[in-house]
Amino acid sequence: MEITAEITGIEYKIKLSSDLQSVDYKDFNINRAPASCLVKDNKKVFAISKWISPKRSRSYPYEKVYNTLSVSKKITVIPIIKDEGYEGDRDFIQWDTISLMSLLDVYVILAYYNDAIKHKTKKDKVTKQQFDNNFILSKIKEIGSYHSSALHWNLKEVGKISQIIKLVQRSYLNLGASLSVRFHNAQGMEDFKNQFSIDVNTFMELSRAKAKEAQARESKTSQPKEFLKTKTKATITIKNYLGGLYFLTTDEILIKEKTVHLIECKHTKKSLIPSKSDIKDGLLKMILYSNLEEVTVDGKAYKAKPVLNITSSKLSGELNSSEAPNKINDFFIKNKFNTLQRNFVTELFLEAKTNNFNIILQNGA
Repeated sequence: MEITAEITGIEYKIKLSSDLQSVDYKDFNINRAPASCLVKDNKKVFAISKWISPKRSRSYPYEKVYNTLSVSKKITVIPIIKDEGYEGDRDFIQWDTISLMSLLDVYVILAYYNDAIKHKTKKDKVTKQQFDNNFILSKIKEIGSYHSSALHWNLKEVGKISQIIKLVQRSYLNLGASLSVRFHNAQGMEDFKNQFSIDVNTFMELSRAKAKEAQARESKTSQPKEFLKTKTKATITIKNYLGGLYFLTTDEILIKEKTVHLIECKHTKKSLIPSKSDIKDGLLKMILYSNLEEVTVDGKAYKAKPVLNITSSKLSGELNSSEAPNKINDFFIKNKFNTLQRNFVTELFLEAKTNNFNIILQNGA
């Protein structure tokens, strides 16, 4: 089953963003900073998040971005390439990551690592990689004086990727020599750089082809952290006016009359509800799904209803975010929710109601 849709703009009100620690620009070091924080430079305030890998499936990067979305000037720092050494992974940034950030009005700093330590047990692997902080500080200053949109900034920076890759190549060459570590074949990085010497469109198309391949693979598999009732996955391809194509996979779908329910699943075996990080990761999908237009299922027009399905082996019964307050309270009492859990779910339900999507809490044995 194939779903297509369009997004012409994002309208969404954040209710669950975390309180962000504030740091003065002169004291800011990306390597010591929290995953999301505020940076103040005189009267300018930036909300900054950082990724530890260009790969979106590692370490909940969406949660970190989500926590900054309520601030007007948002920046995310993403390593353009991360090479952990020959015995580790090597990941490259993809076009649709940048395009998604543009859609969310987030300025991207395409960064690189210039320091690391050798892994304790693996000869050809490094760990605790450190960004070039001076490079990132200079980019924050640039963004502070930049008066166009995040989209324009991100497109401009993509045009400079080949220059940044040269810094990446030099950095890993130096790290390899100083730490006596063998990194992955240099040709792969050179091929990646050469995509940009032709034109940016080549990078876009190659990235999209890889994303589409990953989408096709994911649509045939179930993740350990998913509890699925229908076991019905579907591919969803979202097009936006920025030129981005997102090749995603819904965890489940449910079609009722002319409405297709796009269901993102989060499951836990150990606690009443999954972690905040896991849930916020799911909320970024809700931001996308709640702004879909021109939705089709196998070529036929449908309305879309986003659903965040939260399951736990420890929950008893089922609760929908659209239920009356007395039913919600009864569910809390029955499942012995503590005050923190009650407050979090209450705010979560408020976010769902405000942005017109549903949340379901239920047992997932």
